[in-house]
Parts: sequence; C-alpha cells; structure tokens
Amino acid sequence: MKQLTHLDRQGDATMVNIAEKEITHRLVVATGRIHMSPEAFKMLVEDTLKKGNALGVARIAGIMAAKQTSSLIPLCHQVGLTNCSIEFSLDTGNYSIEVRCRTETRAQTGVEMEALTGVSIALLSIYDMCKSVDRTMRIDDIRVIEKSGGKSGEWKFSSNMAQREPSHG
Repeated sequence: MKQLTHLDRQGDATMVNIAEKEITHRLVVATGRIHMSPEAFKMLVEDTLKKGNALGVARIAGIMAAKQTSSLIPLCHQVGLTNCSIEFSLDTGNYSIEVRCRTETRAQTGVEMEALTGVSIALLSIYDMCKSVDRTMRIDDIRVIEKSGGKSGEWKFSSNMAQREPSHG
C-alpha cells in the first residue's frame, strides 16, 4: 500500500526532504474547463466584456499563480520554474473553455502543484471577468494530464482513467 509522503510516523504534517533526490528536467501539463452561458461566451470571444480581455488577464494570472504556488500550498517546495505557459481551447458547441497550463523545471521535485495552481487561477480569473454576465458558470475537470521526469518517468492521462472510481486504499 502506498504511504502519504507528507505525514511523519506520528501522523503529523511534514515537508518531504528532497535533499538526496536527483536534479532532473520535469514537465507537467494540467487542464481544467469552465462552462458558461452562450451570452457570456460570445462576449468573451468578441472581447466585449466590461472588465476587458478575459483570456489575456487569465493567462497572466495563471502564470503569476504558478510562480507563487509554494506560498499558497502548505508543505509545497519552492521550485524555480524554467517555463510556464497557459493556453486556451474554445469549444463553441458547448460554450466552454479548456485551460491548459504547462510547467517545466530542472529540480529535485515535480511541478504538479504549480501546473494545477496555474490552471485553477486562470479559470477563476475567467469566472471573475464574466460573472457580471453569467453567475451560473461551472468549473470542472481540473487534473494533471501529463507528467515526465523524476523517478516515476513519463505518465499521460487516458480517457479510461476518468471512468474508474477513485481508489480508497
């Protein structure tokens, strides 16, 4: 059975010691989606929202958030990102936007939390920019979809993984 790495023998929270881990190139891609009304989607696409360019603001917010992850997530190591990008895919049929955050580093630990934080804050920024038009927006499907580097090697999310029940030990 796998053990939680952020707990010591007494069950207290502790930061994982990565001093002896090898420095490797690490890459993580995380995604998430926001669903909105046709009206809000149209205004976002046409850049007519009162607050301005929602995707431009969300891109900067996501990158800034990824860089601040260790200040936001307890026990998360401070990792120097060598790259962070935010991309958007517009789904005009479903009035939704997929946000993709790609993070990279050369370090002793991965950048999953940075990618997830970047996606989350970019999505929240889009919500904030559009909420005056649509308060029923929904954010979902935030997940890591790709990871490489470190001792666990390469991993990619597949659609059949989404169908299984969460493991409970």
